[in-house]
Amino acid sequence: MKGIAQLRGTVRHYDWGGYVFIPDMLQIENPAHQPFAECWFGVHPQATSTLIWPGGDQQSLLEYIQSDKKLLGEATARRFGNMPYLLKLLDVKDMLSIQVHPSKEAAVQDYAKENAAGIPPDAPHRNYKDDNHKPELMVAMGEFWLLHGFKPVAELKKTLGEVPELNNLLPVFGEESDYKALYRYVMEMPQQQVNQQLKPLLDRILPQYQAGQLNRSSADFWAARAALTFNHEGITDRGIFSVYLFNLVHLQKGQAIFQDAGVPHAYLEGQNVEIMASSDNVLRGGLTTKHIDVPELLKHTRCEPTEVKILDGEKEGALLRYRTPAPDFELSKITLGKDDTLTVESDTAEIFLLTEGSVSLSDGKNTIELRKGELAAAAFAGQKTKIRALEPAVVFRAGVPAN
Repeated sequence: MKGIAQLRGTVRHYDWGGYVFIPDMLQIENPAHQPFAECWFGVHPQATSTLIWPGGDQQSLLEYIQSDKKLLGEATARRFGNMPYLLKLLDVKDMLSIQVHPSKEAAVQDYAKENAAGIPPDAPHRNYKDDNHKPELMVAMGEFWLLHGFKPVAELKKTLGEVPELNNLLPVFGEESDYKALYRYVMEMPQQQVNQQLKPLLDRILPQYQAGQLNRSSADFWAARAALTFNHEGITDRGIFSVYLFNLVHLQKGQAIFQDAGVPHAYLEGQNVEIMASSDNVLRGGLTTKHIDVPELLKHTRCEPTEVKILDGEKEGALLRYRTPAPDFELSKITLGKDDTLTVESDTAEIFLLTEGSVSLSDGKNTIELRKGELAAAAFAGQKTKIRALEPAVVFRAGVPAN
């Protein structure tokens, strides 16, 4: 075992990404004004990470783990067979699509069905890219806005009553508060009807948005921005309905939220650190030009009121642990003052991601430094890592929860 190593991630240049946050973290120039949406750290079919050993030798993280599964620890190797999570930096400049992820059991079944049907893996209408679930946890790096699950009954009825252009949805929701019927109604609505119903709403709110009269705490703000971003060629995006049906959540720096299977959600604006099970299974529900399979979406969506649970983390000394029910990952935030130290022991393959300051990491034999531009390091099962802050620092620690 070679011990601690610097880890280089992979940048994804999606159109919705920002131009400054990730290049600044990586200490690179962006003269072409290219969008930097995500930076991935971990093992993934589309983009693995590279280990840089003390001395300069480089090696694929995927190949290194495959060479010796003991690096994962016995429990993780037995249950998952590989590093089961992906750690990311995200910079959300433009709104992301409304998404739902299947459960593990459903992903296994539906992935097998699409394989049996002979649907090519890269087909644009393919829903299931693998047989895994995709729970996600994100921690805000500053102010962050998102949609998360359906509003409670009273709040949803209030919204449908107060937005005049949505009054006709109240009878669909009904006295029984039928979330499934309401969501099915707007998702199966003929496109021409979507255009007609949302036109008076957009005619009312777009001038207000463009005049700077709406603020981010209003659904009207995001509905107007969605229309300007996603409407095209006479097609009004039906995801605008969901902006009013879902909880609008505002996170402050350090606050976190967990997206479980079946919970519809969409990131709207801000930067975060995200950890997720290693999967590409996404069912979209609007705010996108990509494929939407309504029957599959409805099959997996939890059409029920969602209690928004903002996670502030559980403090354990210098470490703040964000607990979730996901068996695939665990994320903690370590905050250290200058010259403070913390020693942690790894039961599995772990990733350390520096977001502020600089630190040295030592496994007893080798020492590496992480500063801006050199953001991540990897440690493996059985290692003890001493973290020392060279200046006040924040480090996220990703791993797998103990069984």
